[in-house]
Amino acid sequence: MKRTSKQRYLATFILGAGGLIGLIASPALAQVNPLRDAYFGELHVHTSWSLDAWLFGNRVTDPGDAYKYFKGETIKHPLGYDIKIETPLDFAGVTDHSEYVGVMKLANDPGSPISKLPAAAPLILKNNSPEEVQRVYLYGANLLGGAPVKALASPEIAHTIWEQNVQLADKANEPGKFTAFCSYEWTSMPNNMNLHRNVFFKDCAHVPAMPFSSLDSPDPTDLWTWMDGQRKAGNELLAISHNANLSDGRMYPTDVDLKGRPIDKVYAESRMRNEPLIELKQIKGQSETHPLLSPNDEFANFEILTYLLGDPSGRIPHVIGSYARQALKDGLALEDTKGFNPYRFGFGAASDSHDTGVPYRQDNFFGAHGIADATIETRMSGHLFAGLDVRMEGPAGLTGVWAEENTRESIFNAMKRKETFAVSGPHIKVRFFGGWNYAETATAEQRRAFWKSVPDWIKDRDWVKAAYAQGVAMGGDLTPMPAGDKTPSFAVWAVKDPTSGNLDRIQVIKGWTKSGQSFEKVFDVAWAGDREPDKWTGRVPPIASTVDVEKATYTNSSGAVELKTVWTDPEFDPGVPAFYYARVLEVPTPRWTTIQAAKLGIAPPDVVAATVQERAWSSPIWYSPTAEAQKIAKAGLTVDDLMKQGAVALNDAQLKALIVDKSPWLQNNVTGTKFKITYSASGAANATQTLTPIDPTYVTSKLAQNQGQSLIDHAGRGVVQPSAVGDPAGASYLGTPSPYYVNNGKIVTVIAGTPIEVTAYKLGDKYYGARSNEFGFANYEIIPAVPELSPLPGKPVLR
Repeated sequence: MKRTSKQRYLATFILGAGGLIGLIASPALAQVNPLRDAYFGELHVHTSWSLDAWLFGNRVTDPGDAYKYFKGETIKHPLGYDIKIETPLDFAGVTDHSEYVGVMKLANDPGSPISKLPAAAPLILKNNSPEEVQRVYLYGANLLGGAPVKALASPEIAHTIWEQNVQLADKANEPGKFTAFCSYEWTSMPNNMNLHRNVFFKDCAHVPAMPFSSLDSPDPTDLWTWMDGQRKAGNELLAISHNANLSDGRMYPTDVDLKGRPIDKVYAESRMRNEPLIELKQIKGQSETHPLLSPNDEFANFEILTYLLGDPSGRIPHVIGSYARQALKDGLALEDTKGFNPYRFGFGAASDSHDTGVPYRQDNFFGAHGIADATIETRMSGHLFAGLDVRMEGPAGLTGVWAEENTRESIFNAMKRKETFAVSGPHIKVRFFGGWNYAETATAEQRRAFWKSVPDWIKDRDWVKAAYAQGVAMGGDLTPMPAGDKTPSFAVWAVKDPTSGNLDRIQVIKGWTKSGQSFEKVFDVAWAGDREPDKWTGRVPPIASTVDVEKATYTNSSGAVELKTVWTDPEFDPGVPAFYYARVLEVPTPRWTTIQAAKLGIAPPDVVAATVQERAWSSPIWYSPTAEAQKIAKAGLTVDDLMKQGAVALNDAQLKALIVDKSPWLQNNVTGTKFKITYSASGAANATQTLTPIDPTYVTSKLAQNQGQSLIDHAGRGVVQPSAVGDPAGASYLGTPSPYYVNNGKIVTVIAGTPIEVTAYKLGDKYYGARSNEFGFANYEIIPAVPELSPLPGKPVLR
């Protein structure tokens, strides 16, 4: 291919003193392991070629330096000091933003032809003052959200830089020793909603001349269509969705997509064909779950970061639609009610560092955004970086894969089949298998008391071989339930990172759906020491912490090096769809903010936890009922069923007459749970009227005319609640009300930032309620007052 002078300049500029890049000879491959080994890799990192990274001050290092860093070499931080990885990685892919890739760097090089273009003038820094950097940053951010600037997005520029990216990946790739992928980040951010995807090619031999960017389309469905076309052309590839906690609830929709089209089977199949994995944790928090979505998960409050890129004024990010566990549950409900599931994804983790190098450990945290968080003083001062308190950042995560060998093909195939796991930083290894016969090799006593004894089956040297032969690995689907009374069992094993904390416990997280509702439960299945689970709840007490917060040290004298067991689901229902995944927790260790506070001789910041429990998450295993089992399962009452029987939906006036200034008792007909909701009086027509203090409506009068407060009562921790109801037990105990209002025939409340609507129907003398997030089921019924919620055995219930 003949190059123009501009292309020749770009190639020389990017290659620099490193000379021409060519393919290196492949070393002899390590022996292939059919039972697979664990490999750890980085799947989301930026260099000076990314527009925003350059603005943050990362102006020297390139993808070649990133691969050197991941292999264990020392490179320079954007501020000029040396940085080095603690434990070298096995694979990586540099994912610079495809939009205007390299343009910011080239625009600010006076010798570059790009710098002479009128379109590049607003990108050129006149000086390094914060105000000037902010000006250029805002212009660059607007570039990503606006119409493409043809002069800066020309194929001539993008093609040349992408070509160099491919060459650098090929140079770094050492089959059998280190795998480097050709990859990039598709950077869609409509209305500040982070919908980014990192795209990976199986090999670099047939990659396209240019990557598909959000300048081509900000809609992920268009990205998937392009990916389908690449696959047909012989370019095997996959995408990994960005950590969803920054998506404002739009990463995992259940109703409509960005263009307002219904989420349907075509959407689900396209998404799962192209996006087998999601990013569960990175420097900007985690998106496994949130305490408002998982109020009974005592470990849900881990590295929570609720934020939107750019910190747009007046915006409160939505929690619902931004977390993976809820998406997995919603996927089951969609599949059970509509026949498709867009959320059968596996787990990975990464960094999203914009420093080329990445901190993965609490004791080596040097930030991720150039000069904005580069010094200990900047970090610990509570510096606000685009509205983000940098103390909320954390060390990067990593993706673990189980692969036969360390090659592009083997690791890519592992990602595609979802035999992957995410770690919060330390190299914790976890295996997770599901099958129908695992528990048969354990004794009855072991099955009853699995916490006291590890079944002999998993102690055998060849247990992994047996696990593959008799079941499925993480990321897989359990084969149809065999004839007879069978219950699935799960073999789970974890071993600590030798350079990190010991292990506290292994948990299995189960999610399931019934009649449009979805549920979750966390089971402790293996743990260190002689702790006994609580007799009634089954929860294992917290492990002893050895952290000295003042000194920011720990002794690592508690916990275990290895944990393993075979666990059988004690609550299995063959007619109910479910998923399971393993979560491994380390013992408590000091958070980086505690460590750096100790270095400065100041108190640990009170905006984040002083300690953390690092962790690993396996990809899920799914169970789908057979057609026969589904027939046996009792179907719930749907809105269509009600309407066919002559039910009538209540209007605003009828709703207000039914609930306002009343305390109806309700029953969840799926779970049988009974509870009361008090709906206070609505605000008065004239909110400024003067009322005497003894008037019982004097506070309510200040609310809007149709708005009041609702308070749930008689809700306990032990009851398994459906998804997206907030924390009813906590609200009941504390007496914490929530606003409600009646509008367009709906009772509207807000759960974790998302409005949830309830439509009430009258059928005869009964009233039923259908929540807007329960997929067309009317699962709630007004019932008479309940005198006893849980009568003692043999005691009659008074009526």
